[in-house]
Amino acid sequence: MNDINRITHVNNVSLREDGKAVVIIDQSLLPNKTEFIELDTPEKMYEAILHLRVRGAPAIGICAGYCMAVLAKKEAEPKPIRGCCSSGSADEVFLENMKKHGEYLKSSRPTAVNLAWAVGRILTAVRVEIKKAKLDSGIMANVGYDRLAEVVRMEAVAIHNEDIEMCKAISEFGLSLVKDGDGILTHCNAGPLATSRYGTALGPILLGKERGMEFKVFADETRPLLQGARLTAYELQMAGVDVTLICDNMASMVMRNGWVQACFVGCDRVAANGDTANKIGTSGVAILAKHYGIPFYVLGPTSTIDMDCPTGKDIPIELRDPAEIKQKFYEMPMSLDDVKCYNPAFDVTDNELITAIVTEKGVCRPPFTESLRAVTEK
Repeated sequence: MNDINRITHVNNVSLREDGKAVVIIDQSLLPNKTEFIELDTPEKMYEAILHLRVRGAPAIGICAGYCMAVLAKKEAEPKPIRGCCSSGSADEVFLENMKKHGEYLKSSRPTAVNLAWAVGRILTAVRVEIKKAKLDSGIMANVGYDRLAEVVRMEAVAIHNEDIEMCKAISEFGLSLVKDGDGILTHCNAGPLATSRYGTALGPILLGKERGMEFKVFADETRPLLQGARLTAYELQMAGVDVTLICDNMASMVMRNGWVQACFVGCDRVAANGDTANKIGTSGVAILAKHYGIPFYVLGPTSTIDMDCPTGKDIPIELRDPAEIKQKFYEMPMSLDDVKCYNPAFDVTDNELITAIVTEKGVCRPPFTESLRAVTEK
């Protein structure tokens, strides 16, 4: 397998063959160590999402689906139900327990809509199966825990397979916006590690590389957790892409020098008006791009579009541990213990700064209220 295939076909999140654990690449250890870890309890799942062992909105959604599948299998093990009973209460107990698991997982990171979306989709699949059994039998029949657990597993696999197809489609649409030889600036990480296969923001670059195109990519390091340095630069370098790592505060210089023809970023949530939440620092890149007349593209699946969220002001922003600024990645603390820190994980880019939002169903342009509604209704 050549370098580009090794990156685009990385299996960063998967369900263990026996269905009893989720297997992920621990992204917190990259690029110096590649280690797969298994998540087989709610606590391990929560911790992995919270501490960014798995990260990137689509990857979190895939992981959440598989986590729910593992927990559903555990629910089925101690109390299997076979055949029909006169009461529908057993299925409702299963559903209630899965709701509790879902709420626990969702509380780990509130900003990325894919987490709640995946959990909601799993629960809907369970409800539909319970309702179908009642309609088919004409009585209050139980589906059974084994069958419901299998429904959850199949829905989780479907979420993953659909994401692979979505990433390929997003990559195709994104590739149409740039030409061979362009300079592209990225922020944070939205490649295969953060999604599946090609990724979203990195997807056009990797797809173009597969087809013989060459780009010059500038990857912001993305303080304070360095996803650009640790992950984006790693993925692009391994794929043979011409990538240059820069500090976040160098983006203005490379734009001023005329080295950037487009900015590609991912997204964790898109409000109905086109305001977009992404890794902290994204809005600053958008402001710079606007100043220098450089197109600023947001790439993500329609599952990140939250039509129930009117504007960016309505997006909850996760605040993280101040130690990530003062201590993480340093041998010694870089600030006094009593110095206050403000450490939001995300910021919101105003829709007026965004040239287009690229989804698997097409490229959305202003007015976003109309174009986003159109793709979500397709």
